[in-house]
Amino acid sequence: MPTLTAREVYQQLRDAAQGIRAFKRLDEHSASGDVQVDIDGWRLTLEVDAGHLRHCLHGQCPDGREYAFDNRQRFGTDPVSLLSTWELAQIERLLA
Repeated sequence: MPTLTAREVYQQLRDAAQGIRAFKRLDEHSASGDVQVDIDGWRLTLEVDAGHLRHCLHGQCPDGREYAFDNRQRFGTDPVSLLSTWELAQIERLLA
């Protein structure tokens, strides 16, 4: 099964930021900084540090395909890096 691309995961975050897709936090605040969210059936693990979204660590879409963050990859391979400043602020507001 092919893996999800950063752009496919970014599209879900973008749509959630714009209010097009439902965004739901699945866990309470954790000490590790990892936050589980659901965006219309997409399950994402986000790395949050001091209220700021840093990375999307993992993603899984409803059909089972997955995305995994690799910090050795080049710019643009993390869905968070593709978000505009406004989109990032909206997601951080939803996470608060």
